[in-house]
Amino acid sequence: MQFSIMNTHHEIYRRTDRYAGWPANYGMWVWDNEIVLLFTSGYPDPNGGFHARDRNHPLVTMQARSTDGGDSWSVTEAPLRFGTGLGTHEHMNQAIVDSLEAVKFESSSGTDFSDPNLAVMCGKTGLTAGSKSWFYTSVDRCRTWSGPFEIPMFDQLGIAARTDWIVESAESATLLLTATKPDGGEGRVFACRTEDGGKKFRFLSWINSAPKGYEIMPSSVQLTDGSILTTVRCRGSRRDDCWIDLYKSAGDAKTWEYLGRPVPDTGDGGNPGSLVELNDGRLVITYGSRKIPYGIFAVISEDHGVSWSNPIVLRESFGNHDIGYTR
Repeated sequence: MQFSIMNTHHEIYRRTDRYAGWPANYGMWVWDNEIVLLFTSGYPDPNGGFHARDRNHPLVTMQARSTDGGDSWSVTEAPLRFGTGLGTHEHMNQAIVDSLEAVKFESSSGTDFSDPNLAVMCGKTGLTAGSKSWFYTSVDRCRTWSGPFEIPMFDQLGIAARTDWIVESAESATLLLTATKPDGGEGRVFACRTEDGGKKFRFLSWINSAPKGYEIMPSSVQLTDGSILTTVRCRGSRRDDCWIDLYKSAGDAKTWEYLGRPVPDTGDGGNPGSLVELNDGRLVITYGSRKIPYGIFAVISEDHGVSWSNPIVLRESFGNHDIGYTR
């Protein structure tokens, strides 16, 4: 398959005294020409390690909004309870984590998932044993948020939620989550479901109960035949042995089959895929490559994920491996 793509680049947030990134950990929602994107912002430290962030300062959740299809953006601190440090505990020193306000969960009265202005976003405290997760909801296009609402532990040592919801009806939604492995390390992906608007959840299935390295950060779409496709970020025994795998459920998220490896190499540390279905039925996975030459790429499938194109360059990076995550 050969494709050509015309793409444009618009700057959403840039401050020389800040470190920002990881929108895949939060979420992006689109209503016609209105787009809302959440990400995190902290302080830079060139000696900060794999990520050049200053671990001695808290990271703050930010919210960007465009009303002209992405040409221009306004950015504010996200109007969330417990937004400071949301999803970034592993990027702050323990003293900073300990200074954060303890998350207090609300009781959900149920959410109408069919609301056209709905947004649902997940949060977490960490990646390994002891990590807890929750979600927020908005029914006014992210102008206000309700929550946090607790996600059950499902008898796991830790749950590390990023936003990956499939809405099925006004009260039913399937949620793909990452849990720890039995040794407490990250991770493996499972599906759960709510059938009462998010008040309760039940475990459905593991996508792969025993990955050799880890499988984390699912990104899912539901096809017109009801089947679910999910990409997962994978890592083997070494930090530079990373890729993206694709799984399919034709059994209501209760059983899964392995479809293949649309992205065989994502470089040092790896990178998650962001899976979407276009209006014409084609599937696209965007991802960052943390191997030289660094950049943002896409692969396209015209046969529901059976085969994939060669990588298409969306953005060439002249920086380093720390190019963030796509949404």
